Amino acid sequence: MTVAPPKKGQEEGTTREACAALGARESDAAAVGLEAHASRNDGGASRDAGELRGAGEARPRPARRASRRAARRAPFGFIPLAVLALVFLTLPIVGLLARAPWRELPADLTAPGVLTALRLSLICSVSAVALSAAVGVPLAWVLARVQFRGRNLVRALVVLPMVLPPVVGGVALLLAFGRYGLFGQWLDRAFGITLPFTTGGAIMAETFVAMPFLIITVEAGLRALGQRYEDAAATLGAGRWTTFRRVTLPLIAPSLGAGAALAWARALGEFGATITFAGNLPGSTQTMPLAVYLALQDNLGGAMALSLILLAISVVVLVVLRGHWFPGREPHGHA
Repeated sequence: MTVAPPKKGQEEGTTREACAALGARESDAAAVGLEAHASRNDGGASRDAGELRGAGEARPRPARRASRRAARRAPFGFIPLAVLALVFLTLPIVGLLARAPWRELPADLTAPGVLTALRLSLICSVSAVALSAAVGVPLAWVLARVQFRGRNLVRALVVLPMVLPPVVGGVALLLAFGRYGLFGQWLDRAFGITLPFTTGGAIMAETFVAMPFLIITVEAGLRALGQRYEDAAATLGAGRWTTFRRVTLPLIAPSLGAGAALAWARALGEFGATITFAGNLPGSTQTMPLAVYLALQDNLGGAMALSLILLAISVVVLVVLRGHWFPGREPHGHA
């Protein structure tokens, strides 16, 4: 049996049906691809969400923050002991302020003996700071910049007067610079200079106990400064003295001021070394601490007036140096 060939219209219909079927298959494939792409996007979003949840879980939870706050609390019993220590340190000052004769204070401050002791104390303390700066700053520079054998021993000798009992320091000064001392007898024979029981002796005693404070403070400032600015000045052709005067000294000015203030306060309140080496001669060696000690026997008002002056000076020194001792606050996270 003979099959008749398809007509031209039938061929066109068959072709259209095949194209339609092919387009349907391509549409299905595209749909499947879109679904896969959407699935991949959903998976990525799920992973991102999981990472965000993980990051959120990594942050301190309330329980952890509470445990950290508890860890920063004072141990049991510390607060009462801290209050006891504060009361012990504050109560004598409160007693002095409460019992001070405020009405008679102007008359006590203008008494002849009080004014003489105040004037002599200012002269001796300022002179002691000047001597300490003149010879102490070079020593601080040597300790901070020069490497040499025995530097720790030299630093220990510098710090020794800070921990030495003042009376022992006065005895040592007397045996070294007295008329029959190791160096004092040579001064007496060669130049006729006698230091004990003179104003010069009082200045020397105050310098002996005050200089270490200036040296240690200036050395700490030099070590914190480093040497990069001095090296830069040297590469530009500046000499050693010019570098120290124009570069180093301005940069350590805060440390030098703090050391001078500490040395001045220490010299102003010196008692033991002064009375041992220079004596207690009114108008010559009787500084304010010695005048307070003597006035306690027959002039309590004068002793309180001088004590208030020394207290006020101490408070001023603390206020001036508060930025040097406490340079900044702790971060909020560690407060």
